[in-house]
Amino acid sequence: MLLTIPDALDASQLAEARRVVEAAPWIDGKITAGHQSAATKHNLQIPEDHAPAMRLGEVILSALSAIPLFVAATLPLKIFPPLFNRYSGGQYFGTHVDNAVRKASGNPERVRTDIAATLFLTAPEEYDGGELCIEDLYGVRRVKLPAGHLVLYPADSLHHVTAVTRGTRTCAFFWIQSMIRDNARRTILFELDLALQRLTRDHPSHPSGVQLLAVYHNLLRQWAET
Repeated sequence: MLLTIPDALDASQLAEARRVVEAAPWIDGKITAGHQSAATKHNLQIPEDHAPAMRLGEVILSALSAIPLFVAATLPLKIFPPLFNRYSGGQYFGTHVDNAVRKASGNPERVRTDIAATLFLTAPEEYDGGELCIEDLYGVRRVKLPAGHLVLYPADSLHHVTAVTRGTRTCAFFWIQSMIRDNARRTILFELDLALQRLTRDHPSHPSGVQLLAVYHNLLRQWAET
């Protein structure tokens, strides 16, 4: 499932995010790449232990936790703290797949990467190129979102970022370990959740609401890892 979440950050949060990343130091992005992806990764990143960026990551996750669409789509169990990357001057990231398990610097806890997330911090008109291209059963999906918008997609997907030929593309990126490991089951629960929300909004007293809610929770009880 590929899903866009608009306005994951509000205007003030986005402005603060841009202030933090503009003031931060930047290093070679290969430092967090696996063996396979390092050969094709050409970008810059903020060091994982940079305190202002770590605090910004906490702001991002706090904002997302208050967005029902994000919670319904991911059913998060663990989240790898947001990192920040930058592309300019022809930099790109060739086709790769994300590491299945990641461990944040200074934290012994491991996170299985079920869902990948990219939060755009620069507007599309600020740069040329820089599309996130995700391969799925229907071909290649090309993503280039307004600043403050987030895209979620299965972390086992092959994907790449096209070369940025003008301007600078800056994003936050991170991974979610969902309570529901399987993407197909997670999609079923997400669609059922959305249907329940519509039913509750349009027909708040309809008895089917309680029955469908029971189905949702019984499936969640059967499939969830906690």
